[in-house]
Amino acid sequence: MGALPWADLATLAAGLAVAGLAAGFLAGLFGVGGGAVAVPVLYQVFLVQGFDPDIRMHVAIGSSLGVVVPTAIRSFLAHKRRGAVDMQLLKRWAPWIVTGVAGGAAIANLVSGEEMKIIFSVLIAVLGARLIIGTGNMKLSDRMPGPVVAASGLVIGSSSALMGIGGGTLAATAQILFGRPLINAIATSAGVGVLIAVPGVIGFIIAGWGEEGLPPFSLGFVNLPAVALMVPLSIVTAPLGVALAHRLTKRTLELSFGIFLLIVASRFLFG
Repeated sequence: MGALPWADLATLAAGLAVAGLAAGFLAGLFGVGGGAVAVPVLYQVFLVQGFDPDIRMHVAIGSSLGVVVPTAIRSFLAHKRRGAVDMQLLKRWAPWIVTGVAGGAAIANLVSGEEMKIIFSVLIAVLGARLIIGTGNMKLSDRMPGPVVAASGLVIGSSSALMGIGGGTLAATAQILFGRPLINAIATSAGVGVLIAVPGVIGFIIAGWGEEGLPPFSLGFVNLPAVALMVPLSIVTAPLGVALAHRLTKRTLELSFGIFLLIVASRFLFG
């Protein structure tokens, strides 16, 4: 692998910078980790630099999680200051989500990731379409009973580990179905992103430790230069996304989130 020209390096750095800005803004606006933006850009950067294709996606996802941790914390705190986070639900969810992450990582080789992606995509596509049309009678109940908290937490955590997604989308979906206002669902989902990303990034560091062909300055599957370039920008734009989410009307937020869900579903199905 030869050294890249300075112009190419500058282009790659600019791409990472834009991805960092977008990831932070989406994290604040929709309570998601921003991996849908960061992972494809990181993968392309590592592709252009000629790194080992066998570990390229692992490093892209691991580095994305490294960006998600501080970004999700920043988004969560900004939503919390506005009183929008359901801390009670987050505390009830926490042990189940973390258990789900660990369980998903343990069975990753036994479960078809493609089948999981199809189920996930169909679920959020249906929700996205309903949000665009109008919520109507979407909710199943006005409260989330204990067994549902446990089951949904396990699904959110395990799905995130198996599919490499931040979990915010599934967490928001579950809350909407059980009567939470969309802005509160988004705010609480930012906290879910923290619960998933922290053990996730630790797992990717451990899993990639000592691997051959890693990009320079990597901790396992987490590339420190990429994270260092993206994080300062993502934590700047996360509060801007939060501010916009709280400024939009309920209907505008529903339409925006619905379109976002359809885009994510399309990416998983056809990307």
